[in-house]
Amino acid sequence: MRITLLFVLLVTQCLAQADTLTGRVVRVTDGDTIVVLDSGNAQHKIRLTGIDAPERKQAFGTKSKEHLSDSVAGKFVVVEYSKRDRYQRILGKVLLSDQDMNLEQVRAGLAWHYKKYQKDQTSADRELYSEIEIEAREANRGLWRDPEPVPPWEHRKSKRK
Repeated sequence: MRITLLFVLLVTQCLAQADTLTGRVVRVTDGDTIVVLDSGNAQHKIRLTGIDAPERKQAFGTKSKEHLSDSVAGKFVVVEYSKRDRYQRILGKVLLSDQDMNLEQVRAGLAWHYKKYQKDQTSADRELYSEIEIEAREANRGLWRDPEPVPPWEHRKSKRK
């Protein structure tokens, strides 16, 4: 009985921490960042969780941004989130008609599954994103056409040096 009660409390707490934002995408900054305008005309910068897209000056950086822009720009989306990053961006899963756009970036081969922060994902999403990245890699989609693609976290690290 205690275990059941503990489980119910943990699930309730997780659900209580989750939030949603609905609005129109007014800007696509890059392959993993968008700006959403809510019904009160407030803009919210959204960092797509679970993925890391090539930087603008990297190979496939422009293509990644274009793909995301073609998918969501001007459209109404729902963002599921529970926290913000150090830059105060909302860290969220972007849904367009119930389609996970974060995952679609990975499926297109235009983003990596960002394993460094996978603890912020549900176990089902962690597994799915990982599987889809492997599929994209094996199919040589997007950045996986490059024999040695440089992950964005390594690119950023090299720029700091």
